[in-house]
Amino acid sequence: MNLWLKVLFVCSGNSYRSPVAEALLRKYAAKAVEVDSAGTSPINYISTHAKQFLEKENALQFLKKSPEGLDSKRLSDYDLIIAMELQHKFSVLLQCPECADRVEVWNIDDPYDTTMEYEQQIYQQIKTKIKELAGRLTNSR
Repeated sequence: MNLWLKVLFVCSGNSYRSPVAEALLRKYAAKAVEVDSAGTSPINYISTHAKQFLEKENALQFLKKSPEGLDSKRLSDYDLIIAMELQHKFSVLLQCPECADRVEVWNIDDPYDTTMEYEQQIYQQIKTKIKELAGRLTNSR
């Protein structure tokens, strides 16, 4: 029997929000989940600031090496898909209409091309949501 819950985080570039969420969930709930992330339009690098914030969190080792696209994932395999914005949910549903009841939207803004302070705020929002999610997932097992 598979006790693992498969979770996928989705954002635009798979450069900041979804890989940060993936890394933090790996850190806080590694025994309860199998976690991945993807972008609707992946770019070719992980954000330097994301790496810096995760390093301070002692979570850098959980960060993926490079962004991946949503189209490379078998969405029907995931138990929970977390979309950073509503547009990401729509992208998921275009590929997997049967996933509708497994998609949660967090409404976390894209920090791309903003200030370091704003990126830090977004990081803290993600961290707060991840701690809540980790609590939900580990308590439901």
